[in-house]
Amino acid sequence: MSFQQALSGLAAAGTALDVIGNNVANSSTVGFKSATADFADLYAASLSTSSASQVGSGVGVAAIRSQFTQGNLTTTSNPLDLAINGGGFFRMRNSGSGTITYSRDGQMKTDKSGYVVNDQNLRLTGYNYDPKVGALVPTLTDLKLSSSLLPAKPTSNITIGLNLDSGATVPSVAFPPPPVPAVPPLPSVQPPTTSYNFASPATVFDSLGNSHVFNTYYVFVSPGTWNMYATLDDKFDDASMAAGTLPAPVPITFDSSGTMTSSPTVQLQDYKLTNGASTPWTATLNFTDTTQFGSASTVNSVDQNGYTSGSLAALGIGSDGLIQGRYSNGAAFTLGQVLLSTFAAPNGLANVGNNQWSLTSESGSEVIGVPGTGGRGLLQSASVEESNVDLTKQLVAMITAQRSYQASAQTIKTQDAILQTLLNLR
Repeated sequence: MSFQQALSGLAAAGTALDVIGNNVANSSTVGFKSATADFADLYAASLSTSSASQVGSGVGVAAIRSQFTQGNLTTTSNPLDLAINGGGFFRMRNSGSGTITYSRDGQMKTDKSGYVVNDQNLRLTGYNYDPKVGALVPTLTDLKLSSSLLPAKPTSNITIGLNLDSGATVPSVAFPPPPVPAVPPLPSVQPPTTSYNFASPATVFDSLGNSHVFNTYYVFVSPGTWNMYATLDDKFDDASMAAGTLPAPVPITFDSSGTMTSSPTVQLQDYKLTNGASTPWTATLNFTDTTQFGSASTVNSVDQNGYTSGSLAALGIGSDGLIQGRYSNGAAFTLGQVLLSTFAAPNGLANVGNNQWSLTSESGSEVIGVPGTGGRGLLQSASVEESNVDLTKQLVAMITAQRSYQASAQTIKTQDAILQTLLNLR
């Protein structure tokens, strides 16, 4: 029996060295999780044997368990490199077989079709953004980032926040009407600066992405009352230009504390465009946080929702997995969201190589969700998770396993000497 015990010890120590060697070999593998060999003693089952006289039959390998402790995070220059700071796995799909695997290796890139893939061309899954709906589509699928040109969006809303000087006086010259046009094109309107108290320009865009200058002019009427006029590319609306008259002014009123009381929301008149863009063109002008205080008239904020066409210039991924695309026209849009999978027993996952695990009955079903929720870690873009192998501990464990192997071998040597002694008896 001693030979069998020693042989089981040699096998167990050899397995331990195999596991340690694999850990050491993968000490620089991104997303690798070190493993340990668990051992259990062996006893021959016998109903007639007293527990006080049982002799073990050796040792066996009970399990080889992955250690899902957090690895250090290292920054990279690739925004698609992702590291999980906490629990969870990336969910990957083989586009050919449809097989689903899970990984902590976040070294990602895009293929020629725009899909987010790893080095084995497995596709990262999550939610894609539908520009027609204007929201994420909550259907789990392969993440695809479109690099096509972002079409232009015409301005439909302009929001202006400003302060009008309460100490202003009525302009010395009346705000002038435009000259009566003889034939198109309509002449420009350039009021003299003495006919208004303050002006605020804003850049807006038509349906083709061409930029236009939208100007608003503010004329003091009496304390707490102002008139506002607007032009596009130095022209009033078409009807006023054709008639050669001023459009009706938009009154803006304030109370004694300088707070706007009229709250005007102005639907601008149609402006005729001759460059092929959609016409007539309308936009809504809103005033928010507009005040009248005793300080110089100034613009605090100007916002409009149009933009010209643009190409994808940069990507950014938030800690919640939202993928943001930044375009050359300054616009930013959500392109998708990375989701993470968790398991009740991650040690039950089967290691299939290439930094991938597969689902088993022992791991439990996957639970998919947004990073940062349900025990899932947060994502860190332009980073990768290093191997969690502690080389110092592994080298010490290697020495211990080597000693165990030597001791088991010594047991065989001793048993051999005893047998030789018995054979030499006469």
